[in-house]
Amino acid sequence: MAEGTARPARAISVQVIAAGDNRYAVRGPLTFATASRACQAGLRAFAAAADHAPLELDCSGITGADSAGLAVLIAWAAWARRQGRRMRCIHIPEALAALASISDVQRLLVPAAGNGAAGAA
Repeated sequence: MAEGTARPARAISVQVIAAGDNRYAVRGPLTFATASRACQAGLRAFAAAADHAPLELDCSGITGADSAGLAVLIAWAAWARRQGRRMRCIHIPEALAALASISDVQRLLVPAAGNGAAGAA
């Protein structure tokens, strides 16, 4: 690379991994840089799950998040609702849970007391 030439930015990776029995794991940063790709990857993965079965999304592998990442989780929950499915997010990182609380949307991500289903049901 010539002196003074900018290096291309490395692609930031986020994955939505099927973990069996309609469970999925999100790995990597869920941020403005990854939101669009992550949203599409999640929707493709969820569409392959058994019809009308509840979905569980393990968020423990999210390494960073911002409001765009929160929007992705909300978009996934909205998709599940339109499909007549429940989606439950577990192990939500503290910073992302705080952002959801400040935005007053935590009910879309956190299981409702007593029934174990997310607000997206």
